[in-house]
Amino acid sequence: CCTVRQDLVQVLKDLAKSKSKFDAVIIETTGLADPAPVAQTFFVDDEIQGLYRLDGIVTMVDVKHAMQHFDEVKPEGVENESIEQVAFADRVLLNKIDLVDEATITAVERRVKSINSSVGLFEWVV
Repeated sequence: CCTVRQDLVQVLKDLAKSKSKFDAVIIETTGLADPAPVAQTFFVDDEIQGLYRLDGIVTMVDVKHAMQHFDEVKPEGVENESIEQVAFADRVLLNKIDLVDEATITAVERRVKSINSSVGLFEWVV
C-alpha cells in the first residue's frame, strides 16, 4: 500500500535522539519529486508518528513553465509529478510571476485550483 523513505525514517530518528532542540523540521525535495513517499513516512512508521507531526506540504510552482509540466504526457503507469505535487500540497507558492503576464498567472492559478481546490495560493518572486 505505501512506500516509505527508509533513509528519511533513519534521519528523523537520529535527529530525535540528538541533543539539539528544534521547533520544526523542514524537508525539501529537489525538482519534480513525488511527495507521497515523504508524506507517508509520517503516517506509516509508528515511531516517527509518535515523534513528529506533518504540519503541511508546500509546493513551489514555476508559473512560467507550469502549463508545460502539467500537460506533459507520461508513459502509462507513470504519474505526472507536477500534478502530484499540487494535489498533495496545502499551500502553493507561485514563483516567477514577474516573468509572465497577468493572463498567464490567472491561467496557472485556475489550473492549480482545478487540481486541488482547497490549496492556498501565494505569489512569490525569487
